[in-house]
Amino acid sequence: MTSDLELSVRNAAAMWTALAESRGHRLLRRPGFLAVLGDAPAGLRILLRAPDPSADDRAALAALVRGRTGSVVVEDQYARLDLADLGLTPRTLPVMIRRPGPVPDPSLPVTPVEHADQLAVAEDVVVHGFPLEPFQPYRPGQAFPPVLLDRPEVRFFLVHRDVAGATGPDATPAGACLTVRDEGVGLYWMTSLPAHRSQGVGRALLHGVLARFGDVPMTLTAARAGRPLYDSLGFIPVADATWWG
Repeated sequence: MTSDLELSVRNAAAMWTALAESRGHRLLRRPGFLAVLGDAPAGLRILLRAPDPSADDRAALAALVRGRTGSVVVEDQYARLDLADLGLTPRTLPVMIRRPGPVPDPSLPVTPVEHADQLAVAEDVVVHGFPLEPFQPYRPGQAFPPVLLDRPEVRFFLVHRDVAGATGPDATPAGACLTVRDEGVGLYWMTSLPAHRSQGVGRALLHGVLARFGDVPMTLTAARAGRPLYDSLGFIPVADATWWG
């Protein structure tokens, strides 16, 4: 049976695989880690897939980091490796999981993204709301290429606010997120635009997403600002992951 932490790691691996393949980036799979050798905005991303990588895997990881001239992020959800000798600095973020269960209806319209024009809107929201500074100034398709819509495991969602009498998808885009389904569902880059914060956007978006994936557990890595919302909706901490950058 897959543990909660292994479920989170698998979801993250599925997410980075989908992004790498859609962006045309080199993907390196080893028993101990998954690496995406991205372009300048994306950088080098490494996800630990085992708590104790072999000596060969550690050497390969170190070579990738030392050979990279741009940004580097190593995600260690097991929090077992010390990568300070590679010139990286750690930060700690909680990994959380929510098991299947009832969820309230969203208070704002939540729209599944189905077309390239909708994806461009969701991408714009994430790039400016999260924010994804390496992808600024925003260029459509750079962070989330349209071919992602052809992958059945990947889903994007938008939430809208009525700020000028408009309703539904015609209202103003206020928040967005990405989900990737493996054995469970991973939630990534859930955000709202600064002008729409403290207006229930994040809660509505999360309600809408949870309602669509009520049959499987959902995992995420929580930023400090989002932790109270996740706590209130039944997410529980699994581990404190170390992110090296």
